Amino acid sequence: MVPRPEPTPDALLAALAVVDPGRLPEMQQTKDEAFAKAVEWQSLTPVRSWVLAWARDIEIARRPDLAARHARAKRNLEHEDSAVAREALRELSAVLDEAMGAVRAPG
Repeated sequence: MVPRPEPTPDALLAALAVVDPGRLPEMQQTKDEAFAKAVEWQSLTPVRSWVLAWARDIEIARRPDLAARHARAKRNLEHEDSAVAREALRELSAVLDEAMGAVRAPG
């Protein structure tokens, strides 16, 4: 398993290049948007949000257990059986919450 990166743009970029390199263009685009908003709003909030969102997504990608649960839930979101789709939505939320909790945890 790839170690959890530091919550900095350079560390997140390096980690994403290992765990999900196909998303690098998306990361760069959202980074550019976050920095533009930060300048416009005169606030670091958009940059902090960008860091947290990518740290969360990298946490999912670097952990096989979370990645499998995430992929399964996404596949079932539009299932014809509404109970399966509702469970998929609940599971997706749980995966995102678990990943966010891990990247926000101290140490």
